[in-house]
Amino acid sequence: MFEEAQYFAPVATRDDGSVVVELASGHPGFADTVYRNRRNAIAALALGHKPGEPIPHAEYTDEEHHVWALVTQELAVKHDKYAVREFIDAAARLGLPASRIPQLQEVSDLLKPLTGFGYLPAAGLVPLREFYGVLADGLFHSTQYIRHHSVPFYTPEPDIVHEVIGHANTLASPRFAALYRLAGRAARRVETEEALEFVSKVFWFTLEFGVMREDGESKAYGAGILSSSGEIEEFRGMDIRPLDLKAMGTTHYDITKYQEVLFEAESFDHLEDVVGTFWDTCDDDSIARLAASH
Repeated sequence: MFEEAQYFAPVATRDDGSVVVELASGHPGFADTVYRNRRNAIAALALGHKPGEPIPHAEYTDEEHHVWALVTQELAVKHDKYAVREFIDAAARLGLPASRIPQLQEVSDLLKPLTGFGYLPAAGLVPLREFYGVLADGLFHSTQYIRHHSVPFYTPEPDIVHEVIGHANTLASPRFAALYRLAGRAARRVETEEALEFVSKVFWFTLEFGVMREDGESKAYGAGILSSSGEIEEFRGMDIRPLDLKAMGTTHYDITKYQEVLFEAESFDHLEDVVGTFWDTCDDDSIARLAASH
């Protein structure tokens, strides 16, 4: 569906200091002036944030809270059926509100005692190295806006539903949080853009769109699947392949549609052994050798 660091809605600051989110003509909110003004105001909050300060409070409308409640209710049912136990247990510990959009500072305060993770507000594009790098510090870049109310179960870009229902629930698990940190350290360790892209693709096919065997079934743990009410119903019908570092690090994917190729871990231990060890030990040379191997 999308990659964290490649938003479709670039953010521009005009000469007069105003902030504008440039929505494409096909965006559900393109012709909605009220929605566009909301997006601009929320992006400006993030741009004005300084590290170490509390995350700015975003005022949400009743309509926006209703979208959150609809999606939360829909996804909760599907998580019970399709999500790995580790995610379900972590979500129960985190206890996100079901009827209203939580503030990012509120989510950070809930996460901190569980795994030490916290959120940073993002206005839009976050450079790849920065997005992944801060994971090493227990920080996660997140947008604060929510998708357009006309299509509550669809978003062309990562909104707060994806960032919080998908990622925060995952980050409430110490085991998953440890993998996020390892990915961040790997992103900081590698120097070439090619190696960084390889690291990010492994993240994409695991922590964004990963599946694993559990109780004899394919279950989802990737935040991209677990935050999409449509994709979570479809993933079992995709081309599911065994976990393979080279394949994950070199496979092209289309961020505009459901993922057609997924990689499945045999268990959580298997995921940690293969992917966790890779992120913990990789460098530019080892990634170059892996990418060139037959």
